[in-house]
Amino acid sequence: MKAPLIRTKLPGPKAAEFIRKDARWVSPSYTRVYPLVVDKAKGLWVRDVDGNRFLDFTAGIAVTSTGHCHPEVVRAIRDQAAKLLHMSGTDFYYGPQINLAEKLAGIAPMAGGARVFFGNSGAEAVEAAFKLARYHTRRQYVIAFFGAFHGRTMGALSLTASKASQKKHFHPFVPGVIHVPYPYCYRCPYGLCHPGCGLACLRWIEEQIFRTTVSPEEVAAIFIEPIQGEGGYIAAPAEFVAELAALAGSHGILLVADEIQSGMGRTGKMFAVQHSGVEPDILALAKGIASGMPLGAMIARPALMDWPAGSHASTFGGNPVSCRAALATISLLAGGLIENAESRGDQLMAGLREMQKKFECMGDVRGKGLMVGVEFVKDRVGRQIAPQLRDALIQGAFRKGLLLLGCGQSTLRFCPALTISAEELDTGLSIFEETLDQLL
Repeated sequence: MKAPLIRTKLPGPKAAEFIRKDARWVSPSYTRVYPLVVDKAKGLWVRDVDGNRFLDFTAGIAVTSTGHCHPEVVRAIRDQAAKLLHMSGTDFYYGPQINLAEKLAGIAPMAGGARVFFGNSGAEAVEAAFKLARYHTRRQYVIAFFGAFHGRTMGALSLTASKASQKKHFHPFVPGVIHVPYPYCYRCPYGLCHPGCGLACLRWIEEQIFRTTVSPEEVAAIFIEPIQGEGGYIAAPAEFVAELAALAGSHGILLVADEIQSGMGRTGKMFAVQHSGVEPDILALAKGIASGMPLGAMIARPALMDWPAGSHASTFGGNPVSCRAALATISLLAGGLIENAESRGDQLMAGLREMQKKFECMGDVRGKGLMVGVEFVKDRVGRQIAPQLRDALIQGAFRKGLLLLGCGQSTLRFCPALTISAEELDTGLSIFEETLDQLL
C-alpha cells in the first residue's frame, strides 16, 4: 500500500449506520474527533467499514508501537490464547506474567533491579504508583505539574491538570496533590524563565511550595511526564529533570516518571527519561507496552516494594495473553524498532522544519523520536495560538486519508507506529503539507 484510498464520502453509508447506533448505545463521554469506523488494520494502514484506506499517524494514540497487527505479536497472542486466557495473577502464578516482570525489570532505567506491579491501563499504573509512594514513605502529599495528564480514575485525575473539562463536576479529588509549573521553555506562560532554561520552575518548587505550602519532609513523590503528552508534546529540558531528581532525592521524595505515552521506544530510547540520564524511583507504563492489548505496569526499585499481600491487586492486570503480546513487543523493539524511531524521527523533524519556512502558522516544532508536536499560531511574534486551524487541519487530513490527532491547546501530534518506513513518512508529510496549503 503506497497511498490512502478514499472510495466514498466520509462517513460512508456503513460507517454512518454504526455512528448512529453508537449515539444510541455508547457513553457520550468518549471523544471522537472524526467519523472513522475501523474494520481492520495492518502496519500503518487502516481500513474502514466502507473500504476506505487511511495512513495512520496516531498508532491508536501511541499504542500500536509495532504497527497494527504485527505478525509476531499476533502469533504470540494466538499461541497464548489457545493455552490460557485467564487465571488472575493476583491469586495464582503463571509463566507469562513472571517472564514479563523479569524482562521489564531488566530494561527499566534503574540500577539495582526492579519489581513490577501489573494493571490494565495507564491510569491503573499511575494509581499503583500513587499508592505505593504514600505507603512506602508514610507521607501524604504529592507534587504534579500543570499541563500533566495522568489518567481519569480519581487518583490519577487528581494528578491531572491538562484540561478543566476533564475534571469538571468530579470534585472533590484525592487530597494532598499540589500542582507546580512545568518548564514550557519554548513559550513560558508563567513569565519565569527565558527559552532553554527551565530551572526557574525548580526554584518555584523550592522557594514557593516548600517555603509557603508544605514541608518537603511531608511530600511522598513528584510525578512528572518527561515529555508531556496530552499537555502538548512538550519535553522537559534534560537539566531540569536532572535537577528535579536531585532535589527530590535530597528530601527523600520519590521521583515517579509517567512514561505511559513516551515510553517503550517512542522517543528513540526505550524510555524518555533516559535522555536526561536520570534514574527514577518509580516508572508508570502502558500504551505501547503490548502493541494494542490492555496492559499497564508500575515498576519500582525493589526496596520500595514493601507493601504486604492484599495492599494492592488487580484481577485482570498482567493477563497472560497481554503479557505474551508485551514480550513479543519488547523483542521487536530490541530488534531495531527503537533505532528506526530515532532515524524516522529525524526525518519527520527535518520535514516539518522545512515546511516551517513556508508556513508562518507553524510555530514551535518539538519532540524526540516519533513523539513530535507542531504548535499552530496566528503569528510567531506574539505567539497567539490557533486551535481552530489545528482542528481544521486534522479534519482536512482525514478527508484525504491521513489520521492525525491534536494535543495541548493548539498542537498537532505525530506519533505513528515505530515500524513506519521512510516512504510512509514522506507520504504523510505530503498530505499534511497539501492540506495545510489548501486551508491557508
